[in-house]
Amino acid sequence: MKNLSLKMDDTVFNETERITAKISKTRNRYINEAVEFYNLLQKRKMISHQLQKESKMVQDESMKVLAEFEKLQDES
Repeated sequence: MKNLSLKMDDTVFNETERITAKISKTRNRYINEAVEFYNLLQKRKMISHQLQKESKMVQDESMKVLAEFEKLQDES
C-alpha cells in the first residue's frame, strides 16, 4: 500500500468525517472506495468517448460504401 499526503477542502473533509462516523467506516477505507469508484466512472467515460469516436468513423465509412453501391446501381 502507498502512503499519500492529501489536502482536502474543509467542507469536503467535514462532510467526510460526518459520513464515516455514521457508517462506521475509517476515513482511509472511505477515501479508497471513493477513489476506486471514481476511477471506474472515469474509465467508463473514456470507453464511451472512444466508442462514440469509433462509431462515427464507421458511420462515415458506411455512408461512403453506400454511396458507391448506389452509384454502381444507378449505372446499371
